[in-house]
Amino acid sequence: MTEMKTEKPAIAAAIIVDGGKVLMVRRRVSEGELSWQFPAGAVEAGESMEEAAVRETLEETGLTVEAVKLIGDRVHPKSKRFMSYTAARVVSGEAHVADADELDAIAWVSLGEIPEYVPYGLFEPVQEYLDEVLPH
Repeated sequence: MTEMKTEKPAIAAAIIVDGGKVLMVRRRVSEGELSWQFPAGAVEAGESMEEAAVRETLEETGLTVEAVKLIGDRVHPKSKRFMSYTAARVVSGEAHVADADELDAIAWVSLGEIPEYVPYGLFEPVQEYLDEVLPH
């Protein structure tokens, strides 16, 4: 009997800029290791990348956002998952840890602070977008 290879769903990330900072979340991953990244999650059937980024942001942070533009996509070098990055703006709400099973903390991060949170660097199109929209 041959095994069916099931594709892992694509991951949609939201790059949310507000008040001169970008929203980052510290995710609970296996073995209790915590890592900072952008609000993100699996794209569900029938959903666009942008819709998934908006939904995941609400589920994880309680923040209502709207997609502004697709920044870019790639196969993530570490996870090997297809990743999409969507610029989004805040519509309403205050960001907080809305999904304590998935997240440990959130932070609004300035451009200069990003390397402290993500020492290995950001996906180049995301870094270029943040360089454009965040104060230096």
